[in-house]
Amino acid sequence: MPRRNEDRAPESPTADALREARERFVALWGQMGSTWGIPRTMAQVHALLFIAGEPLNTDEVMEGLGISRGNASMTLRGLVDWGIVSRVHRRGDRKEYFVAEQDVWKMFRTILAERKKRELDPLREELSACRGRTERIAGRKLDSEAAKLRAHNDRLDRLIEFMRIVDSISQRFSGPGGKGLEMAAKLLDRAS
Repeated sequence: MPRRNEDRAPESPTADALREARERFVALWGQMGSTWGIPRTMAQVHALLFIAGEPLNTDEVMEGLGISRGNASMTLRGLVDWGIVSRVHRRGDRKEYFVAEQDVWKMFRTILAERKKRELDPLREELSACRGRTERIAGRKLDSEAAKLRAHNDRLDRLIEFMRIVDSISQRFSGPGGKGLEMAAKLLDRAS
């Protein structure tokens, strides 16, 4: 775990390089997360747990990132809710430890499934509700507004169909079997 400079014993060049590489990874992951709309601290906590490769407790996360206990606790709870971090217990230790999913394919499938559930599913529902608002009058013969209504509904229908296809593909990639994403990526990689 990173410690403040004044507390740090002299490190070997290898240990120093590893510490710097880990700190850079955590910073990059935090920056990437905030670009994707994920709170920077959440991405950094995930990065720290992932790159550590071993369970860390809340105190170690706080120390490693210089964040408050409340921030660490809320962030860890959020990562557990997302399903990319798990709680683990050590025999004889009352502290809770946390470990990030180490299988990168499973991690990205879990993130994809969670983003779909939180973002795409509600959007699909709202698009259908939006389309439903004009459904009851679409069958009536309306004067000059009929063409606008049909065009409106056609645009929504195309968008809803696109979202249905994306949902179907997403299910294949992130479903319970979960190997679709990895297989598709490897096939695309070979094709290029």
